[in-house]
Amino acid sequence: MMLLSDFDFALPPELIAQEPLAERTSSRLMVVCRKTGEISHARFADLPAWLAPGDLLVRNETRVIPARLRGHKGSGGQIELLLVERMAGKGQLWRCLTRSAKPARPGGRLFFAAGLEGEVVEDLGDGWRSICFHCPGDLLAHLETAGEIPLPPYIQRAPAAADRDRYQTVYAGEPGAVAAPTAGLHFDAATFAALAARGVAVHGLTLHVGPGTFLPVRAERLDEHRMHGERFEIPIATAAAVNHARSEGRRVVALGTTSTRALESAADQQGELHAGSAVTELFIRPGFRFRVTDALITNFHLPKSTLLVLAAAFAGRELILEAYQQAVKERYRFFSYGDCMLII
Repeated sequence: MMLLSDFDFALPPELIAQEPLAERTSSRLMVVCRKTGEISHARFADLPAWLAPGDLLVRNETRVIPARLRGHKGSGGQIELLLVERMAGKGQLWRCLTRSAKPARPGGRLFFAAGLEGEVVEDLGDGWRSICFHCPGDLLAHLETAGEIPLPPYIQRAPAAADRDRYQTVYAGEPGAVAAPTAGLHFDAATFAALAARGVAVHGLTLHVGPGTFLPVRAERLDEHRMHGERFEIPIATAAAVNHARSEGRRVVALGTTSTRALESAADQQGELHAGSAVTELFIRPGFRFRVTDALITNFHLPKSTLLVLAAAFAGRELILEAYQQAVKERYRFFSYGDCMLII
């Protein structure tokens, strides 16, 4: 039986990156070899040299929306929302995480910047509410003015103007995420040009990252934890490219844990990847049989987090914890704006 406490480690708080580096590609790169247990230290700019011609890199092309709204209730009390998901077929009705001194009750009116208003429709429990927004046109356009980029809680500062660019991958496409697929934050156009010159193909998928990426795990037994559902889509071209690469024995490199979850959720027992849209609640933990992913690019994650558990499932718990001990010793930068790891 796996326990959450099996994935704890001591992390000095000063190693939690609070700001992005001046250049996306300036971060450090730790390379962990599953077969030999060797741990190497490099620069992220060296990444193309660690990949092989014929490798296929799959990236998550979701776009983070300014999903955090701060406003007040009709009673005058302050309220904070995190818009997580538009409820299907319900117009401007969204499922939101709410925070206020007193609970926002159904029927209550909410007021935000730029004239945006909302009404609480239903209390969904545990801080979740469905809220109907009133605005002309599409709500996402209004969020560009009224909303904030939802930086994770371990970044202990208010969002700056620069975060709208830096807490977003350079290849972000379909809007819908409330957290960035952070392994992709290291990449720029020059990186992809170098990968192409190396003979590494790149394909995309979309998984809209939800708040589960930073919400604490409450169950001590891992088999009792339930993941927050996240919507994903595998394009036909990506499924075909992945299946072709696997048929030729070429590696599939997942860029980030979200890409990994989407790939493994959409693969059948034989490892064939199927195109289409679905919602995944897959919790990858030690013992999981990876059907598609051969290598993983990921950041350094929170202690006792589902992301660390996924990395441990891929590389092995002992090897990952050893790598993290080295990362602390070598003063790597952790979490969203931190350094990077390649597991091969």
